[in-house]
Amino acid sequence: MRRVLVTGLGGAGRTTVAAATALASAGHGSRTLFLSADPGDVLGAPITAGPGKPARVHDDLWAARIDAGADFRAEFLDLQERASGALDLLGAARLEDAELTRLPGSDEFALLRALTAASHGGWDVVVVDMPPLRDTIALLALPGELRRYLRRLLPPERQAARALRPMLAQLAGVPMPAQWLYATAERWDTELAGVQSVVDSSHTTLRIVAEPGPKAAAALVEARTGIALHGLGVEMLVANRRLPQVSADPWIAGLAGQQEKCLQEWHSSWLSGPSICEVPHLGRDPQGPGDLALLHTGAVRSGAGEDGGLSAGPDRGREEPRGDIGLVTGPSPADRPAGDADALFVWELELPGAVKETLSLVRRGDELLIGSGPFRRNLPLPAALRRCTVAGAGLTDGVLKVRFTPDPGLWPRTT
Repeated sequence: MRRVLVTGLGGAGRTTVAAATALASAGHGSRTLFLSADPGDVLGAPITAGPGKPARVHDDLWAARIDAGADFRAEFLDLQERASGALDLLGAARLEDAELTRLPGSDEFALLRALTAASHGGWDVVVVDMPPLRDTIALLALPGELRRYLRRLLPPERQAARALRPMLAQLAGVPMPAQWLYATAERWDTELAGVQSVVDSSHTTLRIVAEPGPKAAAALVEARTGIALHGLGVEMLVANRRLPQVSADPWIAGLAGQQEKCLQEWHSSWLSGPSICEVPHLGRDPQGPGDLALLHTGAVRSGAGEDGGLSAGPDRGREEPRGDIGLVTGPSPADRPAGDADALFVWELELPGAVKETLSLVRRGDELLIGSGPFRRNLPLPAALRRCTVAGAGLTDGVLKVRFTPDPGLWPRTT
């Protein structure tokens, strides 16, 4: 199953491109599901069906609207039911479905749940209309970060000591965390692990939509760092609303020249990465299947696959999660000369677009906290580096090299 997550810069037309991608994929015979929190009538008619029962809108194409409010109410009422014992003990009044309004952040959780559920729906292709690019990067990193927080707040070894809690409560004279809390945390961790496996899958890729121009070019340079830092796979960069390269109108010709200059930079800087698809400007806001089909047929794609254009055919590859970013060079523990505590390890991390002035690096326990502009990630250290100390770091040509030396107190020495 292919999962194509379409994101992009604000106002670049990512919902339209996502719908055109879904329609083109269905046109190639793939059973395709289009998911969006706000699809409007981009497919020609308003979409009211939810992810649980998508509506068929075209041959081999189904669509569903992600309702964050309904998702939040269902999740909250379920949690309230599971904690009913504790709430009754406290004398808390129950909340009813009709009085619940969704909280900030519920949209993102609803989208992730819909994506995970769709991954088990038997589709060939799932196309998801994602939030703007920076929000999408943070959203896709959320499952892993939340699991990390849960493990810190409720470590598994504490959950294993459930039988001792009544006795510990008597000895300490204070109530211990209720069983429902640990059960809820365990359920959340299981659900988050399922979402994370979908995000990390090699079958899940990003398509980034941007309208060529100076502002878009600067935004993508910054975003590439966050994409690399979180190990996300970008399949395609969609240059949307491409103007005619030849025009008698000097105003249009000037804008077209600006787009051409930007595209040349993208082709050189993204050369070894995703394909670049140039989608034409129709001279109007695309609306309905006819205009979406025009976007696909008029698209020019470099480095295209067998289908070309905006289509995303079914993935025939083997399901393998992407590995952690970074490459450790230097002697392995088995190859390190006995007693050589000065052997140097180097952890190389590709961070294209990173700027030295906005880069931060902090070692905390067995993790390395890396920050670049608005993006941050806690990376677990490889096993060989956990017994080392940070000796220094440098950024050269978009590659961060962190140097480590073995800690004499943790590496055995020969006499």
